[in-house]
Amino acid sequence: MRLFLLLISLIFLAVQRTVAFSGIDISQAASVGFFQCAKNAGFDFAIVRGYCSTGEIDPNGAQSIINARDAGVEYVDSYLFPCSSCGNGAGQAVSLVNHLKDTGANFGMIWLDIEGPGLYWGDDQGANQAFFNELISGLESVGAHIGIYTSESQWIPIMGDWAGGASYPLWYAHYDGNPSFSDFSPFAGWSSPAIKQYNDQGLNCGVGADLNWYP
Repeated sequence: MRLFLLLISLIFLAVQRTVAFSGIDISQAASVGFFQCAKNAGFDFAIVRGYCSTGEIDPNGAQSIINARDAGVEYVDSYLFPCSSCGNGAGQAVSLVNHLKDTGANFGMIWLDIEGPGLYWGDDQGANQAFFNELISGLESVGAHIGIYTSESQWIPIMGDWAGGASYPLWYAHYDGNPSFSDFSPFAGWSSPAIKQYNDQGLNCGVGADLNWYP
């Protein structure tokens, strides 16, 4: 009997490891109804913008996180789109985390959105790396769990082949409609990703959303 129970346990654990999650990320205000619609469509997690590239807290982020929780979404994170030209990366990071905590927005991780070479970031890769480290230091100072949203086409022009983010989980984008990592090639110290943003066409729930896959 003990052997039988052990085999059942091993099978159960193996099944657990093969379960993948589908999720959405948004940059707009979203209601409880939106998240209920997404949940009913089979999406298990949400990542909500909490900080804008203009150097300001997203006024909709905290409430959208609260709404996601109220809709029964179990896993809810936030992402920080930094303003590199504004300076004080640590201050931007701390202000986001403190805002979410003060408003009662229960979040899991903070993802740093690193994209937009030449648009949101300057050409000095050394300065960009230093600003990135400021963001990390700020998040670490308030105990945030950190992830990095970027892709090779975005990271390399901004940071070079610098592996300064490789110790953190990678969330990358490739809109091929394929929820798998079969397209991924290692870069800047990342040998494997954690999440893939595979579709930017959203779902029919009333708010624009990107689709993501987490194995």
